Amino acid sequence: MSKSAQHEIVKLRDAIRRHDRLYYVESRPEISDLEYDRLYKRLEALEAEHPEFADEASPTRRVGGEPIEGFVTVEHRVPMLSIDNVYNEEELAEFGARVVKQIGPDPVEWLAEYKVDGVALSLIYEGGRLLRAVTRGDGRRGDDVTHNARTMGGVPLLLESPFPRVLEVRGEAFISNSDFAHLRAEHERRGEEPLKNSRNATAGAIKLLDPRECSARKLRFYAHSVGLLEGAEFATHWQFLEAIGRMGLPMVPGTAVRPSFATACEYTQELMQNLHALDFEVDGIVLKVNDFALREQMGTTSKSPRWVVAFKWEKYEAITRVEEISVQVGKTGTLTPVAHLAPVEIAGTTVSRASLHNRDEIERLGVQIGDWVVVEKAGKIIPHVVRVEEHRRDGTQRAFEFPIRCPECQTEVVQDEGGVYIRCPNPACPAQVRESLRYFASRAAMDIEGLGTELIAKLTQPPALVKSFGDLYRLGEHRDEVARRLYKAGSKKATGAEEQKLIDGLLAGLEASRGRPLWRLLTALNIRHIGTRTAQILAEYFGTLDALAEATEEQLAAVNEVGPVIAKSLFDWLHSEVGRTVVEDLRGLGLNLGSATEARAKAAQRAAGKLAGKSVVVTGKLTRFKREEIEQLIHDHGGKPAGSVSKKTTFVVAGDDAGSKLTKAQELGVQVLTEDQFVELLKVD
Repeated sequence: MSKSAQHEIVKLRDAIRRHDRLYYVESRPEISDLEYDRLYKRLEALEAEHPEFADEASPTRRVGGEPIEGFVTVEHRVPMLSIDNVYNEEELAEFGARVVKQIGPDPVEWLAEYKVDGVALSLIYEGGRLLRAVTRGDGRRGDDVTHNARTMGGVPLLLESPFPRVLEVRGEAFISNSDFAHLRAEHERRGEEPLKNSRNATAGAIKLLDPRECSARKLRFYAHSVGLLEGAEFATHWQFLEAIGRMGLPMVPGTAVRPSFATACEYTQELMQNLHALDFEVDGIVLKVNDFALREQMGTTSKSPRWVVAFKWEKYEAITRVEEISVQVGKTGTLTPVAHLAPVEIAGTTVSRASLHNRDEIERLGVQIGDWVVVEKAGKIIPHVVRVEEHRRDGTQRAFEFPIRCPECQTEVVQDEGGVYIRCPNPACPAQVRESLRYFASRAAMDIEGLGTELIAKLTQPPALVKSFGDLYRLGEHRDEVARRLYKAGSKKATGAEEQKLIDGLLAGLEASRGRPLWRLLTALNIRHIGTRTAQILAEYFGTLDALAEATEEQLAAVNEVGPVIAKSLFDWLHSEVGRTVVEDLRGLGLNLGSATEARAKAAQRAAGKLAGKSVVVTGKLTRFKREEIEQLIHDHGGKPAGSVSKKTTFVVAGDDAGSKLTKAQELGVQVLTEDQFVELLKVD
């Protein structure tokens, strides 16, 4: 029996470690919390029956140790130095310039990761077993908090093989936003003062003498750095992170390697845009050289390494109430939930709305109508909901039910295959029509003067004057009704002469748009995956909309920069009943569906242009051009407007406050032009 029990104990320990890894490291749990708890309780029961098989590295030994009497101070064998901070793109660019000056202009790989707003912790493993956990302290010495580290999610007590003889991993201990909300609610229920913020709660938990109390705060750990290492070698930081991931230690989500400092800086913008999806506090983004040998060469100052920097920002928070949650339907049918907030001032701006992005985000936050929520504005990022103040719930809150039918047309919604977005599949949905018309008329598409968002809303109100793109060009048949809606849309009553002038202006704008080039029409048709650049490529290659419709899916995919996903989307739309109806309607109304002769002439003109074959990047704030205007100018003169700087970039046009793209151009020795120099180059008035 004892051998059978031992065998089951070993199997259960391995299974629980595997599920811990799936949950904390890979973020893809395979079993429910209930199933996990059953495995855990079975292991506890067996270990209680068979104490002869006790093991300090068993998952059940995370919690349950006796309180300690005090902390032991431990000296770090490798000092835990601080990191230099910068607070804007200009300072970040200056840091990059200093690095270039020190190591030369050749691009080197940089790693970018979120700076978790937690408490620094060092974990020391020997023989794969957790030996000690130490706080940062003063960087030279810290407190031994092993008894509490053993309770943390993401801290394996036994590493998965292979592992080094000695491994010191550094990272951040933290409490997730959702767990912090639950903790505050629990403290409120017990009549205790709620914890002020998650970082202070984490710091307090780590210094608790009783590990059972620390366990109740549900601390987690993300690894980000290496300290002492014996018995293994890694050439790069990324190799190290991948290796410890295989051992069972989680890295900070979103961490990635980029080929240069400038591209790493560009990636910081992507990371910032995704702040809303995180369930932990962040107060910056860390950029570090990937190559360990190069780090050694660069060295450190008295306080911090020269190969790493923290790009931080001011965080502004406010607490307000969710008065309602509505759902907006976009031009492609995407349903986006929006929190309507009691107006609150954050960093000098009044905030009354915040996107909740998708159904999964609502479930992650656990937000309900009537909840008090923490809203944060960090840097240039639009405000987002951080967490719910669960302890302030009074029973008046109500759960938000995500609609199963489109709120505009009542069509049953569908979820993207393998995705999180939910859409209305009805192309005639009034909301999609309204948003599609707004985009159709926008400067990026057909650029129709006088047709703004407010007027489109009035024209599509029941009984709708406009239900399709073609209806816009039939508005001249309804001048009186257009006049009535036009002035209802305005802030004051216009005179008869003013009415006629405004209507004439609108109709003139529509008339002028009939002759817009094919690429603008392709952009305006709201076909998924077809943006301005792709529309230009397709219009130049095929010349006419009819030629596009005659092409096979394979022929479309073979066009440079198109590919199979875009090709399928375009082919399906052109051959759908909706697509054919739209095209024939616009054809009958005299819109420009392209000309093969004109396309060949323009292609020849571009081939002979001053920018033929050249890649041009525009960055910073421009004074003479709007961004789309200068990119169109580059295109018309044969160049390719590019989004990022590389060795293939011919030159960069830099306006004011140019950031990482300018830095990268300087790194690569790419020529940089001002707007005036660019105009002089093309001799454009």
